[in-house]
Amino acid sequence: MSNIKIAVIVGSLRKESFNRHLANAIIKIAPSSVSFKLVEIGDLPLYNQDEDDHQADAVKRMKTEIHQCDGVLFVTPEYNRSIPGVLKNALDHGSRPYGHNAWAKKPAAIIGISPSPVGTALAQQHLRGVLATLDMPTLCQPEMFLQMKEDFFDNTGAIGEASKKFIKSWLDRYIVWVTTNKGI
Repeated sequence: MSNIKIAVIVGSLRKESFNRHLANAIIKIAPSSVSFKLVEIGDLPLYNQDEDDHQADAVKRMKTEIHQCDGVLFVTPEYNRSIPGVLKNALDHGSRPYGHNAWAKKPAAIIGISPSPVGTALAQQHLRGVLATLDMPTLCQPEMFLQMKEDFFDNTGAIGEASKKFIKSWLDRYIVWVTTNKGI
């Protein structure tokens, strides 16, 4: 496999976010043929269509970082049975103005972790609908609704042995998805 660059969008701004922790742990288990770019979204202004012709520097930076990647990995919590507002804000900025959608044709995957037994299932389903509208081919199976338990991460911050093989196989499948679908 040739080198692949994947943008990682974490849907939480919380400093000790389980999902940010998960994103960093996934990066550590990836093969060397894959590089990752954590794309920050916390500095984006609230989306306002009046600003489409004069996008803020933070928006331009985010869109450039997305354009430079082959795919996008969304690692998100669930807020009130949907996606976090900060994530929706980033998606809206990246798709505008009309005809300048940075997300188009970027193969995507969604993963999330939560203390809830249902993980981030509803947020992921809502996000899938938005990604379809943005023309992002999204990995459908296996879905990854992870529950945060004491042993999920080991004492070094890596994914614990009980979950590592499962997540690694999912990541390998996503890498194949990106390779097969980038730019189509």
